[in-house]
Amino acid sequence: MAPIYLPGMGQLVGRYDGAILDLWGVLHDGVKPISGAVDCLEHLRAAGWHLVLLSNAPRRAVSVAEQVAGFGIPPEAYDGIVTSGDLTRAALTNPDAWHQKLGSKFYHLGPERDWGLLDGLPLERVADPIDCDFILNTGLFDDETESEADYAEFLAAAHARGTPMICANPDRVVLRGDRRIPCAGAVAAAYEAIGGHVQYHGKPDGGAYDACQALMPGIPKDRLVAVGDSLTTDITGASRSGIDSVFVFSGIDGGNQAASTMTMQSFVW
Repeated sequence: MAPIYLPGMGQLVGRYDGAILDLWGVLHDGVKPISGAVDCLEHLRAAGWHLVLLSNAPRRAVSVAEQVAGFGIPPEAYDGIVTSGDLTRAALTNPDAWHQKLGSKFYHLGPERDWGLLDGLPLERVADPIDCDFILNTGLFDDETESEADYAEFLAAAHARGTPMICANPDRVVLRGDRRIPCAGAVAAAYEAIGGHVQYHGKPDGGAYDACQALMPGIPKDRLVAVGDSLTTDITGASRSGIDSVFVFSGIDGGNQAASTMTMQSFVW
């Protein structure tokens, strides 16, 4: 069945009462806001929609709010933000059986901007991966020059020690302007490929969508729609959660217009 093409989100007013919106690739491209996106948010709010931003950023929601404000999206434009960073913190704050077994010492694999993700938790960041109980993976140390292939030796050594990994950003790649930038998910996938154990937090896990719905109380799933540009995270996650989705095909997975029941070129009114 061919997907329904939407010229804009205005076509869905009356059919839904709220939306779960991806950030990178839908509202901004990592450098600037997507043309028409801020205007679309304003129209949806005026139509009475509840809006939650769902990001696989391995950072706290307050940090992401500051970033999107820089793209011209003020806090009043949405009801809340859910990030994979906060989902990771939540999993370590109220650990299930798997997380309880991790231990308290972690090695942080990722850029310096993410190093404070677990601040305030009873955990210790160690400088040498040999000393850690688990790896916290938020990305590459330098995503401008490196790829997951640069971590082959590191991952092989971690696997030999049996070190588990938490991936706080399941995305494998994002577009920064017109450049494809590798993310934590690419390193995590490489670790899994050699037999390493990885626990992911963020899209497409259903818990991310449950957290978004909790910020829009009273709106059932059949009155929600998710909008994203990634098939493996945004669209797959929405489908698993029983939420309708709109695939924006100008983003990271552009070209595959049959990935969702509804598609659109970009997030516009």
